[in-house]
Amino acid sequence: MSTQTLSGSLEISVVDWAQTSQTLRQIRTRVFIEEQHVPEELEWDGLDKTALHLLAQIQAPKTTEEHQASHIACPTEAVGTARIIITNDIAHIGRMAVLPNWRGKGIGFKILQKAILECQQHSVKKIILNAQTYVLNFYQKAGFKISSDEFIDAGILHKEMTLLL
Repeated sequence: MSTQTLSGSLEISVVDWAQTSQTLRQIRTRVFIEEQHVPEELEWDGLDKTALHLLAQIQAPKTTEEHQASHIACPTEAVGTARIIITNDIAHIGRMAVLPNWRGKGIGFKILQKAILECQQHSVKKIILNAQTYVLNFYQKAGFKISSDEFIDAGILHKEMTLLL
């Protein structure tokens, strides 16, 4: 498996499910269904239409030739996603995924930072997420605290984590 370098610019934006569902589904299918063997009926839980979705895209750097003809758009590649469900002043961040070739470059952390910012902008007071146990430190670095014992979700060990805003 080859690993991509982060030579282009990263853009993380809130996207509309209706317009980007195919792209978001491709990322989540690759990571959760194919790689982690999450059953499709658990992954597609019916909550996507009303959730906020983040999409991380890498824009390839322009070559010297492209700089001279700056009207040429640079190609982008979708590399990660997350979903935020807000109920009153509590948010649940989930479905966070970065494609395998793009891991280890800080993309996941930037997606998480963007998700926290979106929660703040929606006057959320508490963020909850269910973290797979092997990535607890990742979320702790962003200020999340473990708030439950271990539990199994979709056959994978998790712990609930919370962040008070």
